[in-house]
Amino acid sequence: MDLAAFLLASFLLAMVPGVGTAMLVRQSVRGGRRAALATVAGLESGVAVWAAAAGLGLSVLLVASEVAYQVLRVAGVVVLLWFGVRALFGRHREPDETAGGGFRAGLLVNLANPKLAVFAISFLPQFVPPGASHAALLALAALWVVVDTIWYLLIATLLTRLVGILRKSSLVERISGVALIGLGVRLAVEG
Repeated sequence: MDLAAFLLASFLLAMVPGVGTAMLVRQSVRGGRRAALATVAGLESGVAVWAAAAGLGLSVLLVASEVAYQVLRVAGVVVLLWFGVRALFGRHREPDETAGGGFRAGLLVNLANPKLAVFAISFLPQFVPPGASHAALLALAALWVVVDTIWYLLIATLLTRLVGILRKSSLVERISGVALIGLGVRLAVEG
């Protein structure tokens, strides 16, 4: 097992902006540091679920079953569109009301992400020898969650330092809403 290659790949993959980054920006702007940290915890709980499922071989069922994949994909579309529409047209809450919602938002976004499940089962096994135990895959899954968490905590720290500036304009809320809707639409039209 090449641990250095795994760590580098995990870090580079964490850096690719996606649904989690959009949700983290949205929650950070809305709720500050507390909401940002809660969102990171939710996002990483979702990653941990898919990573553990991949480590145990369970997410292979998702890939093997077209129906299961499509159900998860539709759920992902609904979640992304719901958050996006709320960001664009919803009433903007006070910061103290959004901290608890950050965890739920992060968790929902990653649990309803079929790409994360498929990615987990294609990414983790590359770094263990054929026939490796579930323990080796679970160890890599845990390491992947740690690397991803470190990246998102760095982003959360940066965002919370800028949150005063960002809160003055609802532009960031609108941009994150458009991004979430766009990601939802993209997920809907992809096969």
